[in-house]
Amino acid sequence: MGNPLQLKSLNHISLVCRSLEKSVDFYVNVLGFFPIKRPSSFNFNGAWLFNYGIGIHLLQSDDPESMTKNDLHINPKDNHISFQCESMGAVENKLQQMKIEYVKNRVEENGIYVDQLFFHDPNGTMIEICNCDNIPIVPLSENKVWSCSRFNCNIQNQQQQQHIQQMIPM
Repeated sequence: MGNPLQLKSLNHISLVCRSLEKSVDFYVNVLGFFPIKRPSSFNFNGAWLFNYGIGIHLLQSDDPESMTKNDLHINPKDNHISFQCESMGAVENKLQQMKIEYVKNRVEENGIYVDQLFFHDPNGTMIEICNCDNIPIVPLSENKVWSCSRFNCNIQNQQQQQHIQQMIPM
């Protein structure tokens, strides 16, 4: 399949907001994004945020009252945005301090565990925080195994191991 559209990376996620101010506060103070300059030619209210190599574009809804209320049940199988973290314990402690309701989940695959925390932003968008890089990415069509957040590093390590094995006399 290759890369038919020659994609490079995820650039941004655009979210319509009930309250732009509450959403900016959430993405800045809970998730650690920072505001960046937005094109001045836009004739609608919004904000651009950036961190972790991706952008979040927040757009003020024209009809916030018609949007789904954020008292939704937290369902890990709903559409969501997922962020990798360094410490699940630190994230859980921070969510408790901020009184943000969340649901915990754990996935196990061949003795490897992935912990997940799910919660909503002020608009009802599901957010997941996980240690997903614990589980390798195994393409179905090849015998290669890559670590989710260390893709390039893992390939380099494999190449180094092959080079070392070639240098060792048999």
